[in-house]
Amino acid sequence: MAKPQRRNSNRRKEPKEFEEEVIQVDRVTRVVKGGRRLRFRATVVIGDKKGRVGYGIGKSTEVQLAIQKAVTKAKKNLINVPIYGGSVPHTIQTKFKAAVVFLKPAGEGTGIIAGGAVRKMLDLAGIRNVLSKSLGSNNRLNTTKATFQALSLLRRRPELETDLEKSKKEKAEKSDVNVKKISKSKAKEMVNADKRGAKIPKGKKTEPKKEPAKKK
Repeated sequence: MAKPQRRNSNRRKEPKEFEEEVIQVDRVTRVVKGGRRLRFRATVVIGDKKGRVGYGIGKSTEVQLAIQKAVTKAKKNLINVPIYGGSVPHTIQTKFKAAVVFLKPAGEGTGIIAGGAVRKMLDLAGIRNVLSKSLGSNNRLNTTKATFQALSLLRRRPELETDLEKSKKEKAEKSDVNVKKISKSKAKEMVNADKRGAKIPKGKKTEPKKEPAKKK
């Protein structure tokens, strides 16, 4: 027998809205009445590199399911980060439990001076130039939460435009170059003219259509 053809074989994969980075996968045991229960805990960071970023933690008996749960939670826990010239707007230092994260704006071409979970989160947020220092605990989970807290506390600078606002304005200007604004009445007249058909040029006469002879 011939194998049935797959319907989705010719379909192209749609681009994902967010990029994903797995920070850490841990084995977690829980003592219950019958013994120990083994599960996996996944910490995932997602972002679109345009100012939106989030993190989530998922637990399951399988690693893949734990990652999927973490991504679902991260999509519900998104924040908008103000980015100016590819960097943060001001210096900030936050603490979460024993982890302390320090962020400082940097000039163009500096790159992301960070490591581990801090680097992954800043990269997915769309920050290209920043100086950072991870103080205190090296626990990846606490460092991720401290970095997320720092990004959520960043304040906007009303006198400047963010990178996202600049890109939107540039796109709008490009789209309006060849577009002419016309009134509604002119638009209706053009539509009616199209319906009537093209006008007959001067100098050319149209012959009247001959009616077919009636049969006696």
